[in-house]
Amino acid sequence: MGSAPARYLVFFQYFGTRYSGVAETRSDQALLGVQNYLEEAAQKLKPSVPIRFHVSSRTDRGVHALCNAAHLDVLRAPGKPQFSGHQLQLSLNCHLRPQPIRILSAHRVPSSFHARFSALSRTYIYRLLLGCAHHSQVPVFEQDLCWAPAGGSLDVPAMQEAAKFLVGTHDFSTFRSLHSDSASQTPIRTIFQVDIQPSSGFLAHHYEHRGLEFWEVKVRGRSFLYRQVRRMVGALVAVGMGRMAPHHIKELLEVRDPLAFPVNAMAPPRGLFLQSVEYDQADLDTTGE
Repeated sequence: MGSAPARYLVFFQYFGTRYSGVAETRSDQALLGVQNYLEEAAQKLKPSVPIRFHVSSRTDRGVHALCNAAHLDVLRAPGKPQFSGHQLQLSLNCHLRPQPIRILSAHRVPSSFHARFSALSRTYIYRLLLGCAHHSQVPVFEQDLCWAPAGGSLDVPAMQEAAKFLVGTHDFSTFRSLHSDSASQTPIRTIFQVDIQPSSGFLAHHYEHRGLEFWEVKVRGRSFLYRQVRRMVGALVAVGMGRMAPHHIKELLEVRDPLAFPVNAMAPPRGLFLQSVEYDQADLDTTGE
């Protein structure tokens, strides 16, 4: 026991407003990454070698995660048994307090498993608040958790028509960030789903009398370019505001040029949530649980 590291897959969530993003940053920065705190908590487990979290899905500053994923290898001192998944979850959560980061579950996986490359798909949700003529009308509990586009209303049917052009395998160069650090990556991506539907939360009924409506843009794909989802949502909102017609989304795809993306149309980070990372259950080895 303890002679070889055990690999775990952990699912975790966080409130992204406090962090520079999920990726690790230098310790002298004003805002640190979620990974900094995860690894700081892991070192308090007293492993034989430092623990690194290999995160499945990158999220930017201000973006939240209902459920992200990462794998890590834990090598314990000789004679000490490996953690069960439940023990690792409880221990990490104890050391993460009081950060708004929580380990949802932990699972033993084979040493060949990789949180990023083994993922089958990722699902994002973007929360839109309609009915706000001015930003001061955004409920205080929602200010970092949604986007209220200027004007207060959107043509949702037009957005739903436009969303159909984004589904499928396309060259998403126009929806790639100009500041992408992955220019060498292929811009070809496959989007399985883009749905725009009403959203109901436990506070939603408190806002109905004020004429406020929450809507969600749900996007699922195998992988995404840097800031692709925010640019897609921003373009759909531009359609909803009447600044573009639905067929213009198809034209943006066809031009394959990030400079063709409408100026200042990218959706802000605060309304974006990584909802889930999906894996083949056959890849998860639970025999060590």
